[in-house]
Order: sequence, then C-alpha cells, then structure tokens
Amino acid sequence: MSLTHSSDTDRKLPTVREAAVFRFKSLAFQSKRAVSDVLGREAKRFAKRSELVGMPLIAESKSALWTEIEPEERFLVAGKIQNLRVAIAALDGLEVPAGEVFSFWKQVGRTTKFKGYVEGRELREGCIIPNVGGGLCQLSNALYDAALKANFEIVERHAHTQTIAGSLAEQGRDATVFWNYVDLRFRSQHSFRIEAKLTSDHLLINFRGTKQERPKFHQIGRNIKVDHVNSCASCGMDDCFRSVKPEKNIDFGKTAFLVDEFSSEFDCYIQANRTGKDALLIPLDGNRFKKANYAWTTSGFSSTEQSAVITAVRAFKSRRLSSQGAARQKNLLATYEQLAESYARKLSFDVLHVVVQQNLLPHLWKGGHLGGRTFDVLMTALPMAELQNRLDHAFELHGESKTLGDFRADPKLVGAETEALKNARRIIATHSAIAMLFPEKAELLSWKMPEVKHFDRIKNDKPRIVFPASTVGRKGCYELREALRGLDLTLVTMGPNIEGAEFWEGFDATRGGDDWLESADLVVLPAFVEHKPYRLLRATAANVPVIASSACGIEKVAGVITVDAGDAFALRQAIESVLENEMQVRESVVV
Repeated sequence: MSLTHSSDTDRKLPTVREAAVFRFKSLAFQSKRAVSDVLGREAKRFAKRSELVGMPLIAESKSALWTEIEPEERFLVAGKIQNLRVAIAALDGLEVPAGEVFSFWKQVGRTTKFKGYVEGRELREGCIIPNVGGGLCQLSNALYDAALKANFEIVERHAHTQTIAGSLAEQGRDATVFWNYVDLRFRSQHSFRIEAKLTSDHLLINFRGTKQERPKFHQIGRNIKVDHVNSCASCGMDDCFRSVKPEKNIDFGKTAFLVDEFSSEFDCYIQANRTGKDALLIPLDGNRFKKANYAWTTSGFSSTEQSAVITAVRAFKSRRLSSQGAARQKNLLATYEQLAESYARKLSFDVLHVVVQQNLLPHLWKGGHLGGRTFDVLMTALPMAELQNRLDHAFELHGESKTLGDFRADPKLVGAETEALKNARRIIATHSAIAMLFPEKAELLSWKMPEVKHFDRIKNDKPRIVFPASTVGRKGCYELREALRGLDLTLVTMGPNIEGAEFWEGFDATRGGDDWLESADLVVLPAFVEHKPYRLLRATAANVPVIASSACGIEKVAGVITVDAGDAFALRQAIESVLENEMQVRESVVV
C-alpha cells in the first residue's frame, strides 16, 4: 500500500533551488553555533568512565527500531539503525559531572560516511527523505525522554513540526536534532552515567546516578499531529529530485555468515540455509590455500570476505605457545577479538541477520555490531559461564590439579557472551550437552560420523583401554585413575601428561600411536569438558565400545554408554560391565 494520498497530487514538489537555499541558511546557522560554542564554552565533551556503573537506575527509555513501514522503506530503516549503531558507540558509558551541560552534537560529532554513517530516514518539510546520518532523532528523542524522567534541567530542546506514528513525538517527548545548531542539551545537579545499546528490536537508553527531587520547570511542547507523511522511497512522485527508484530496494536485506575454525556439520548447515545474496566471512580460503581447518564451502554466496593478515599473525603466535595453559587461552581470546573486529568492519548496513560462530560472539556483542540485527549462534563450546562453573566444580574435587584452576576469562567478556546468548534468535549445536542448556531455542544437528576403513582388531593379552585425550583434569583423568585401580589392564593415553609425570605411577600405562583404535578394547572419556569428541566418534564408527560423560555431547550417538562427570564409582561399574561383556563375546567366538 502506498503512502500517497489524493491530496498529494496538489502538493508543491520541492526543488533543487529550494534545497540549495536551505543548505545556505543551514551553513549560516552552523557557523553561528560553532562560534558561540567556542566563546561560551557551555557544552563540553565528556569521557567514558566506570565510576558510576554501580549507581541506581534513575531513568530508562525504550523505543522500537522497526515500526510499521512500506517494504520500499526497509533500506531507510536499516540505514537509520546503522546510524544509531555508530552514534551510540560515542555515548555508551559516558559519565557527565554534576552541573555540566550534555550536548548531543558535542558528543556524537558530525555524521559523515567516513565515520560509518549511511543514508537513513530524515523528516524534513513533511517528507521522509534519505540523508547521511538520518534517523538519529530516535536517539535524541530517547535521551530527552530519559532526561525528563530523571528530572534533569532541559537547557535546549526543539520539537518536531510533524509527528511520525509510533514515535515519542506523539507524546510530545521528542527532540529533533540537525547538525549542529539544532541541538539537545540538558544537565543535572548530580553526576550521571549514560548507557545506550541496541537489541534486535529496540533502542535502550538508561541513566544511572542520583535522581533530582524536583524537575526544573520545562514546558513539554506538543507537535502538529498529521495522519501521514510522505516518503521519498514510496510516495510515487517520480518528478521530485529526491525520489528514490523502487527497484533499488527490491528484496532488500541479507544474511552474513561469520565463521572461524571449520566444522563439517556447520558447513552443511550454512549451505542448506544460505541464499545467493548472502555473504560469507572466513579467516582464510582453506580450499585455495590447502588449509583443512578453514575449508569452508565458498560457492553460492554473493560475496566472500577473508581476514588473511589477522589469520597469519594468529598462526604465527600460536606456534610459539604450548598446546595447553593460560597463556594459550589468553592469546586465543585476543585473536578472536581481532578477527571479530575485522569482520565487523565488513558488515554492510543491509546485513539484517547474522549467523556467527560462538568464539566471535561476545566481541561482536560488546562492540555493538549485533545491535538492530537478529542473529543465530553456531555453538562450538559450552558458554564461558557454564564452562567455568564446571571447571570450578572439578577443582573443588581435585584441588591438587595443576590445570583445573589455571585460567578464567575476564568477567566482562563472560557477561557479554551470556547477554548475547540470551538475545540470540536460535542456538545451533551438534553437541547434545550444549543444546540442552537452551531447550527453547536450540536446534540440534547430527554429528557427521567419520569414515573408518575396515580393520581387524588386535587381540590383546589383557584388556586395553584408551583414554583419548591428554592427561589433564578437565578430561576426567582423576576419575579414570580412581576407577581403574586394581584392574589388570593396559591404559593407552593419547596426549602429554600435563598433571605430572608420576600421575599414572603404578599403572600399566603407555602412549598411543596411529594404531590406537585397532588395538582398543574400550575407549573411555569421563570428561568434565569436551567440545570436540571426534576420537569417540571414530571409535563408535569402528564398533569399538565407548564410555563417555554426558559432557562429551554424544548421548544421541548409538553405542555410547553415558556416565556423569565426576562419578568414579559409576565409571568403574560401567568399565567392568563392558569388559565382562567383551570377554564373553570373545569366549563365544573361541568356542
């Protein structure tokens, strides 16, 4: 349905000459305001700080990003959201001292393409027109609304001359802005903090500090109510020089897939859900450079972007670190942030939905790059909060461990991931234990079972149990050691002994080689944390018995016996049961 009404046919169209006159007048007013700001020094720029983080919430304002619009206007609303994304980065965390004047333009600055601003919706002379930086009035409206709720003194405010349905202008709680002479300014008797963010659907503004007891008198102006406004994207007035061609906005909007380390399950998922207009962002084209860990399928996208330099630097740093430990974990988090920021710079404003791999999620959320977009998460690990809870629990059981207490992530990063996961539209996972944490929005994918060539299993003199991991506490090595005491068998470990050279003292223990599966009678992994159970999957594909904790995420796989992490007694019973069954099978074959 078009916004054009019968009365519009008699409406005088704006001209280029009138636009030029408006521009000339604007320059005069802008110059005058610039001079008065320098001479008066009333408004200042304030720094982001954290001194008032714990102060009470004294005002909040919430407004919808996507209102009821014509399809042809989606690109303008998306442009508005991109502009809000850029502008709130200058406001979130700002702390204004007592008695100082907050100025919208002093903090946000001029809106230019160089800063990342794009064409958005701007209401001018009864029309919604495309303009770089358009849409920031939604932010100034919200700030004004919050300032009124906090009883702040309104130093400068200008009302819109017309009202858009669904905006704060309908309540007279709006504040239009136009660089730099139409400004919003207010102050408080007490210091206050501004917190600004975008969810997928709303702009949220919070003020923290001390609420003024009595508001400074301020007349809330009422706006001129109109039934509709014309939009350059949908009014149909092709003779107007501002008119936007409808074909520009047909099928507007796309999805961007942001990935890191290759997963065959996620690769299949992406190929099944992408469209030809979507974008793929990868660290490196693994197929071209023969890198299996980045071997994502790149065909079928409108564009594929790489971050080759960051990937090369990450590989160099990784080679200089040990395979385990706190230093490696810190380096990984730092490189995840660098890759996430690299991807964020490549996200165009027409990306309305994002599918993002989990390790990039908290950094993108913290940077505000997912605001105003819906997003799904490809889960590759437990959420950091849950992961650290499990490590803490394991450390309580085994305080002597050299690894269980060696690293914990920054609480701010953990909090960012937790908040982002709450706001995610869907959680995509192959790991059953991870999916169970999100029962209402998880989509559980099937593990892609590895192809295992047929082989004749080696007959051992005594049972041979494989522990398919390094000897570290989070993999359940303490529980396995307790469960195996007194049993006459050989233990094969598949990684370095990080808990100490004497850890398996008294056991018939050896390091496994390439033939570990052929010689295995049983594979056991009672881990507290296991995100990549590929050796367990290989064992089940080869019909070798597997005992694993539920934390390994393969409960749905046939042939797996599941025990609880930390339960050495239940683990012992399961091992004895499997070995007894295996012995009976062998005896029946011999007979």
